[in-house]
Amino acid sequence: MFTPERLVLARKRRRMSQAALAAASGLSPQSINAFEKHRKVPSAETLASLAWILRFPVPFFQAPPAPEMQLDAVSFRAPTKMSALERDATLSSGAVASTLNAWLEERFRLPAPNVPTYPHLTPEQAAEQVRAAWGLGEAPVPNLVHLLEANGVRVFSLAPDCLDADAFSTTHAGTPYVFLNTRKTGERGRFDAAHELGHLVLHSEHRIPGGREGEPEANAFASAFLMPRAGIIAQRLNDPSAERILSAKRRWGVSAMALAYRLRALGLLSEWRHTQTVKRLAQMGYRSGEPGSLLARESSQLLAKVFDALRTKRMTAADVAAQMGIHPDDLNDYVFGLVPISVPGEGRTSTARRPELRLVHDTTPAGHAQPGTALTASAASTAATKMTKTPFEEPDDDTVRPTPLRRPTRSGPRTPQGR
Repeated sequence: MFTPERLVLARKRRRMSQAALAAASGLSPQSINAFEKHRKVPSAETLASLAWILRFPVPFFQAPPAPEMQLDAVSFRAPTKMSALERDATLSSGAVASTLNAWLEERFRLPAPNVPTYPHLTPEQAAEQVRAAWGLGEAPVPNLVHLLEANGVRVFSLAPDCLDADAFSTTHAGTPYVFLNTRKTGERGRFDAAHELGHLVLHSEHRIPGGREGEPEANAFASAFLMPRAGIIAQRLNDPSAERILSAKRRWGVSAMALAYRLRALGLLSEWRHTQTVKRLAQMGYRSGEPGSLLARESSQLLAKVFDALRTKRMTAADVAAQMGIHPDDLNDYVFGLVPISVPGEGRTSTARRPELRLVHDTTPAGHAQPGTALTASAASTAATKMTKTPFEEPDDDTVRPTPLRRPTRSGPRTPQGR
């Protein structure tokens, strides 16, 4: 069995044109085109060669077509500045991640989508409404990734070769997705997550997430969501100094520049004082980073719990990758590096800090939700999943405890020389 759509997906994921794949494989461009257009089926030897070049196992090309990420339903920061190969690679990365989500949903009951949409409200109003709907009040959000996951957003990390996309979001088949850059500081990663939430909330239904107004609106939403008006005003940050801003930003988990901008938007910082403060912060290194920040980069709690649960069933990341038809290091790209990958280290291992979560037993028929099954915003710090159509038995102990993981490295298959 051969699935042409999978060949297209793999080629785009590896940033290759049909001509480039033809040159690397020794085949004609016409043959590659015929394979992708359902006009010709590659022989087993040819398929193995293409799989090797594209760094995907042969079973990847024999699986059903993967969900397709539509460009007009995806929020890219600067789509006009992206090359076609870069755009296609990023969209294909999202498509592969969505197959992982489908795999998980067959085996676990994940939180149901609970993202309200307010396409007709201003960003400030929409942020207030979402905070109210999720029961956040005016307090800082402890962990934004956990909050998104608790409300049914599937959060994945961007593959290293797609980091130029910065971050993006989309909704596919009713499920919201957010893809985050893992190379940023904790503060800027939180703002990215809130920015993408803004796209999901504001640019839904008939509104396309791109456009000239899309990015400023998502930024304004993120600013209001992370730094609510009443909460900021309560801190009495009237015309604060740069040093006062650096102290206050820790409470909200935002960058110094983001807080300065928010204070100006709320009228708490005059235009002149804002200009002087921004210059001062830039001189201190806060334009390009957050010097001395101790805020950890947020990761996925839901995925960490899933892999803990799978390990109790003696199912490894390599097993998951094999069932998906991808390599383990590719899987690691999408899950914030949470899966264990073997690395040379003379017997030494490093550990990743993992949250302790509880596995919720399922006593309802598959596909039927029970009150309390899906997580709410108030349960963001304990993002649990519920097993449904699982091939495993339930564990005797309902507590899923952290286990040490080796630090992941990339060790994917190499392209054959001379092809």
